Amino acid sequence: MLRALFVALHKEWMEQRRSHRLLVVAVVLGAFGLSSPLLAKLTPELIRLVPNGEALVALIPPPTAADALAQYVKNLAQFGVVLALLMAMGAVALEKDKGTAALMLVKPMPRGAFLLAKFAALSVTFAVGILLAGVAGYIYTLLLFEALNVAGWLALNGLLLLFMLVFVALTLLCSTLTRSQVVAGGLAFGALAVLTAVGAIPVIGEYLPGQLIVWGVELALGSGQASWPAFGVSLGLIAAALAGAWLIFRRQEL
Repeated sequence: MLRALFVALHKEWMEQRRSHRLLVVAVVLGAFGLSSPLLAKLTPELIRLVPNGEALVALIPPPTAADALAQYVKNLAQFGVVLALLMAMGAVALEKDKGTAALMLVKPMPRGAFLLAKFAALSVTFAVGILLAGVAGYIYTLLLFEALNVAGWLALNGLLLLFMLVFVALTLLCSTLTRSQVVAGGLAFGALAVLTAVGAIPVIGEYLPGQLIVWGVELALGSGQASWPAFGVSLGLIAAALAGAWLIFRRQEL
């Protein structure tokens, strides 16, 4: 099983590079990490360009590192989830549709290793993207504003990665259910909508992945309380999605 997992992981990692998924995730997340502090800094100048802009600028306080942080988190959380859906929706469905999954599984390749390798490769891809975004975001925030707490910044980016991986796992589950990556993407978007709606409920939202973002921002600002329940639920959702994908996939005819 372990040897098969390494073989599958090697294949998936090559696929991440050859299909340019790694490049796309790295460029998109890195670009938003770089531009978020810059956008926060230039917001007053952009407002001045609109009619009565000078009056509006006088009403808002000067941008701070907290504004750069808020812009960074907003961009990475939103576009990270979109990338998670796009990168994972065809992970299994497309291979089933083209018949390459059947070729891989006659090696023989355990279906659990097949799925786990896909999730692991996507996890590394998003980790690389978060790393680039984190380095760029921190340096530009330092240059344009002030230094943020390094440990808090690292924790924030780790929690952002975990937040994205929840949707990678859920999309991988949806991709296992069908042979159409479009249908898989629609199902994953539905899961995102449900989690977003339920997360808006004050008491329940404290236990869902969205709370990781709140916790990360507070850590980066050097304050706030831990949200371990949301952390545990996020890990549980990933484990449940992967287990569900395996239970479904092992019974499917390819």
